[in-house]
Amino acid sequence: MVNIKELKTLSQNLRLLYVEDEEMLREALFTYLSKIFGEVVSAENGEEGLKAYKKANFDIVLTDIQMPIMNGLEMTKEIKKINSEQEIIIISAYSEPEYFIEAIRMGIHGYIIKPVDYKQMNQIFYSAALDIQRYKENMNYKLHLEEMVHKRTKTILFLEKEKIDNYEKTLESFITMIEDRDTYTGGHSQRVANYCRLIAQEMSYPKADCDLLFKAGIMHDIGKISTPDSILLKPGKLNDLEYHLIKGHVTVSYELLSKIPMYEDIAELIIYHHERYDGKGYPHGFKGDEIPPLARIMILADAFDAMTTNRIYKGRKDISIAIEELKNMSGKQFHPEIVESAIKVFSTLELPEVRSQMPKTEIEKERFAYFYRDQVTGAHNTQYLDFIISQNFYNREYDCINMLYLHNFANYNKKKGWSQGDLLLKAFTNHLFTLFDDTMIFRLHGDDFILLSPQHLEIDIQAVQDFPLFHKNEITVSCKHLDLKEEFLPDYVSLEKLILEI
Repeated sequence: MVNIKELKTLSQNLRLLYVEDEEMLREALFTYLSKIFGEVVSAENGEEGLKAYKKANFDIVLTDIQMPIMNGLEMTKEIKKINSEQEIIIISAYSEPEYFIEAIRMGIHGYIIKPVDYKQMNQIFYSAALDIQRYKENMNYKLHLEEMVHKRTKTILFLEKEKIDNYEKTLESFITMIEDRDTYTGGHSQRVANYCRLIAQEMSYPKADCDLLFKAGIMHDIGKISTPDSILLKPGKLNDLEYHLIKGHVTVSYELLSKIPMYEDIAELIIYHHERYDGKGYPHGFKGDEIPPLARIMILADAFDAMTTNRIYKGRKDISIAIEELKNMSGKQFHPEIVESAIKVFSTLELPEVRSQMPKTEIEKERFAYFYRDQVTGAHNTQYLDFIISQNFYNREYDCINMLYLHNFANYNKKKGWSQGDLLLKAFTNHLFTLFDDTMIFRLHGDDFILLSPQHLEIDIQAVQDFPLFHKNEITVSCKHLDLKEEFLPDYVSLEKLILEI
């Protein structure tokens, strides 16, 4: 953690240009940064910032990306033309991955994610200030070469380590961000990295190779930063187009890391992590010994974690079954030599607690349910009801079902048309959301609804019926109740049969 006093000491004689179009944030950060740097100049957009830069020298430029007139990347390109060594730090929202990749290629010093984490920001400023100090010391070094040789050597080593640490922390923060987007992916990279190292150690690889493979395992999916949420977060199986799109994350990972000298070796491993021994993998279809030895380990480690992790459409395998699958795929998906060593490692391995794609927080639940929304009403659809009922069979989270039936709605559709019918259903669903805010609401069979509640829910049918459009159009509502504590309902089909019997 950066000591704020040390940061102020390093930065008290430095000049900072801060470019941000969001007024409240600009004013707040201007006040904060003015307490750290000797002088801070602010600008509202890239054009104004570039003019300020041309008028005076600045040690550090801190800029937002998305701004009117001229954005931060356009301004950065112009500044780099003037001074290719200029220290530039980007501050932007994590939802802009394409800008992050472009900023890395342009040689920015660091990337601060909005909303601002002041500890992260202080760390990046500390690293930048150290780099500037290094440059100034270098100038002095030329004047006092002999007396500074020993001290300078130590300083260079320290600052290089700081620079490496800063790159690693920045990229690792993005890896964490990617995994936080998806409850399945969360922890995947860490597990793959651990499995890679264990297998490499079993195969007597030197420590340097084991460490390299571990780092590659941590970063192997960083290219998923470019994968759309609609694909990355989809809880079910991907269709052919979605699968084709997500395969692009391998190439993105390679292109991103290969541009950074310290990660070139990692990039050369990651590009192979979805290849297969039989040549049926991607992106290049390499096979057999065309795949580097360390990459062969990552291929297996990545697949093993997928086997032993729960998905919505596929339960996890226990270790013994996963090992049998490794044996079956030896010489097909995996290199036989790697399989032999992996089996020795996994035979004595204890898996962590059951990992699941199931959401835990309210935000995760809403994000998850997004894929199961009824497009007309905004309620959940029957596919999601089927999933919830099957899960409830085991965890007993819900005790009560109420079924609401709309009568005479078909006549309304005939008179008003389908579009007006959809509007009425949407308005009625909002009415239900208001009455039952702690209840899951599903649209069923066009004009029927199901209310799923954790506790017994007594329906005031008059309150439900008290909907203005119903009175005007002679639409009525009836209700049936099911106690889930007394019924055997493993799936939606069972529920439908029971409804017909009531």
